[in-house]
Amino acid sequence: MNVYDWDNTIYRGDSTFGFVLFLYRHYPATLRNLPRTAVLGLLYAVRIVPKLTFKESLFRMFRYVPDMEKAVEEYTSTHLDHIKSWYMEHQQEDDLVISASPEFLIRSFCEKTGIQQVIASPVDIHTGKYEGLNCHGQEKVRRFRELYPDAEIREFYSDSRTDTPLAENAEEAWLVKGDERKPW
Repeated sequence: MNVYDWDNTIYRGDSTFGFVLFLYRHYPATLRNLPRTAVLGLLYAVRIVPKLTFKESLFRMFRYVPDMEKAVEEYTSTHLDHIKSWYMEHQQEDDLVISASPEFLIRSFCEKTGIQQVIASPVDIHTGKYEGLNCHGQEKVRRFRELYPDAEIREFYSDSRTDTPLAENAEEAWLVKGDERKPW
């Protein structure tokens, strides 16, 4: 099986950040959450609050969207052009995407591109609350092994060295920068 990070690896840019901007533009009521997010963003930047606290504060904006499923569908349908062509040429039936982004968002993209296996952060689509750990770093390895205890990773692709724990589990690992892939 080949395993891929999502943001800035298969997807050009950060899909969660793009989705947040999309919600601000298309659902103005979400702007009510902006002052709270700004304060917690500053507290996160100076390391007073943890990343998860900041992310949950940001995702509180979901409460102001009357139909989040529709919003996710609109966003993912209009952003498929962000998927890098090299991936589409390389895609295999048993590919797995593993991401720190919200699972509901990544799953929507993956369903549209034929990727059937997804592991991502469990975030409630209506409240923005995490229903488990952020799928990042060593947590990616733990979640992968929990679901695929005996699976071998042929190739792993990511744009970030924070994914080194997963890269170390692969036969080959590739660091992605733009459309360029270099051995880890």
